[in-house]
Amino acid sequence: MIHKTSIINKNTKIGSNVEIGPFCTLGDNVQLGEGCKLHSHINIQGDVEIGRNTEIFPFVSIGSIPQDLKYRGEKTKVIIGSNCKIREYVTVNIGTEGGGKLTSLGDNCLLMVGTHIAHDCIVGNNVIFANHSTLAGHVVIHDNVVVGALSAIHQFSRIGEGAMIGGMSGVTADVVPFATVIGNRAKLSGLNILGLKRRLTKKSEMSELRKVFKYIFYDKKNTFKLRINEVKNKKYKEKTIKVLLDFLSSDSERSFVLP
Repeated sequence: MIHKTSIINKNTKIGSNVEIGPFCTLGDNVQLGEGCKLHSHINIQGDVEIGRNTEIFPFVSIGSIPQDLKYRGEKTKVIIGSNCKIREYVTVNIGTEGGGKLTSLGDNCLLMVGTHIAHDCIVGNNVIFANHSTLAGHVVIHDNVVVGALSAIHQFSRIGEGAMIGGMSGVTADVVPFATVIGNRAKLSGLNILGLKRRLTKKSEMSELRKVFKYIFYDKKNTFKLRINEVKNKKYKEKTIKVLLDFLSSDSERSFVLP
C-alpha cells in the first residue's frame, strides 16, 4: 500500500507487502525488500538497498550525499539489512570513493532517535544504537555491539564484537571485542559481562576470557605487544578468546582504548 501523497520514482523497486505512508520520497535507485514499512515523511535517495521487513519511522534520511568535502559526486551506495528498526531523525549517508563506495548496515539492527551513520561505515548484525549516537566516517562495528546514547565514535575506529559503549562516551581508538568502555575520552572499564551472558557464553569460557583479558590489559610485567604474543602462544580453544586475539592482531588506523 502506497499513500497517494508519497513521491515514488518510476524506477524504484518495491517488494511485495510493502507499506509506504504519507509524504515519503523515494529516488530512482532505491530498492525496498518484501514487507518493509515506511511510516511517513521519509526521504530515501541515491543507490539504496533495504532488506525485507525493515521498519522506518518519520523524518529519516537515507542515501543523501556524505558530509565529506572530498566527495565529488561519485556513484556509491547504502545497503541496509533485514528486520531493522530505524527510528525518527536517523541519517545514513552513502559511501565515498576513498572508502570503498559503500555504507552498510547488517540485519536485526536498532537505530534509535537521531542516530547518524556517516559515509563508508560498515555495521554488523544485531547492533543497537541508542538515541543520538554518532559514527564518523569509515567506522567499522562488528556484530552484537551496543552504542550508548549521545556517544560519538571517531573516524576509522573499529568496535569489536560484543562490545558496549557507555552513554555520552567519546571513542577515539579501537574498542576490543567483549569490552565495556565509557568516558570522554573513553577508557576501558572491563568486560561486557552482561553481553556475554545474553549470548549464553559458558561460565568456563567466561572465566578463561576474564583471565586473558586481565593479563593483556591490566598486567604490567611486559609490554602490551609481548603480553598479546604470550597469550597467542598458549593456543586457547575458546571462541571469544580467538575473536579477541584476531582483533588485536589485525591492521588498524587507530590504537586501542586502554584502562
